[in-house]
Formats: sequence, C-alpha cells, structure tokens
Amino acid sequence: MNESVEDLLDRVQERGGYGERRQAAGAVRSVLEVLGAHLVGDDRTDLAALLPRQCGPLLIESAPAGDPLTPSGFVGVVADRDGVSVADARRAVTAVLATVADVADDALLRRILTQLPPGHAGLFGRTDPF
Repeated sequence: MNESVEDLLDRVQERGGYGERRQAAGAVRSVLEVLGAHLVGDDRTDLAALLPRQCGPLLIESAPAGDPLTPSGFVGVVADRDGVSVADARRAVTAVLATVADVADDALLRRILTQLPPGHAGLFGRTDPF
C-alpha cells in the first residue's frame, strides 16, 4: 500500500468526525486489535500487509478471541475497551472498518467477512450479502 499512517489517520479522522488526530489513532488501535482477534491465517496477514506498517502489529499480535462477535458485540467490545458510549464506539468501528474496506480488494474483504458472523458487512460500509 502506498498510503502512509498519516493518510490513514486523516481518512479515519474525517470519516469519524474527530477533532484531533489522536482520537482517530485511538479508534484505529482499538478497532484493529478487536478485528485482529477475530481473524486467522492469511486473511489477517494479507490485510496487515495492505495497511501502513505501524498498523500491521495491531492485527497480527492480537490474542485470538474465544467466541465470535455479532456486529453489536463488536461495537460493545470497543466501547468497553475504550470506556466510551456505544454510539462513540460505533462511530469508531465504522470509520476504521470502512477505511479498511477501501484498501482491501473485494476478494480479501469477502474472505474477512466470511470469518465474521453475518451482519458485519454494514460495519465495513458494505451491504449484505457481499
């Protein structure tokens, strides 16, 4: 990927309506760590390779989750991690995952969504079925 971490943060900041880049950075960190915990194998490493190098470890080094999360469960985990409202967590999740969807090709995004329970496409700014 040619995008720098600054470009990625700018996109998340704009999508999420954040006033400061550090808010976007916090959203990226939390959402990618939760996403990474729910992905396995090549899909996780292929996605990490498309993101700025600073973002890859957030996906790859996440400990595997025990149970799959529904879309609302995904948002809830981010809310709990960050101590924010569900509305603020949803804003972070959709801003980050829609930006991730922009860098992933359709085949990779389809593989990622296959690993997640039904309904996650909307969090990536896509419609079901993908």
